[in-house]
Amino acid sequence: MRNIGNAITRSLSYLIALFLALMAIFVFGNVILRYFFHSGWTWAEEMSRILFIWLIFLGSILAFKDNEHLGVDTLVVRLTPKGRKILYVINCFVILATMGLTLHGSWYLTLLNVDQSTPAIGIPYAYVYSSGVVVSIGMGFIVAMNLYMLLSGKLTENDLVMTTDSEEKVSEIEEIAKKTAGEKQ
Repeated sequence: MRNIGNAITRSLSYLIALFLALMAIFVFGNVILRYFFHSGWTWAEEMSRILFIWLIFLGSILAFKDNEHLGVDTLVVRLTPKGRKILYVINCFVILATMGLTLHGSWYLTLLNVDQSTPAIGIPYAYVYSSGVVVSIGMGFIVAMNLYMLLSGKLTENDLVMTTDSEEKVSEIEEIAKKTAGEKQ
């Protein structure tokens, strides 16, 4: 199961990188065409916008998986382990309810916009709104797996704090920098 999760994470990362590269190519190419040749791609701005929407939603799945969203852990760090577990379960159910609402709304918008197309490219708006469906299913699955891991006893006490301190990230980056500096010498 972990290999499947790693493969999905890697695939999402590559897809996000591809979307970012395409956006840069489209926007930069359009700037060059307009500046030097007084023409441009009429579809480039619209396609970049669609790619950006998908990039943000897919990136939010990866950030959610790694607990990299903004969060306030003032209360959680002061609770006992049992209190953390209870708050973690409540938090998971609130997130599941929110993802359920997002799924419902995104699905409704997707079906509503199947017949409406973008002006320049001509693809249905349903492809844009389906990004909400994908993100709500992805995050809902992550929360369900986290609840399963909690109930099966596979989560540590540190895993119950759903935020990552910036100081922790800085120390991780410093350790990586020291290792790479040591390997170069």
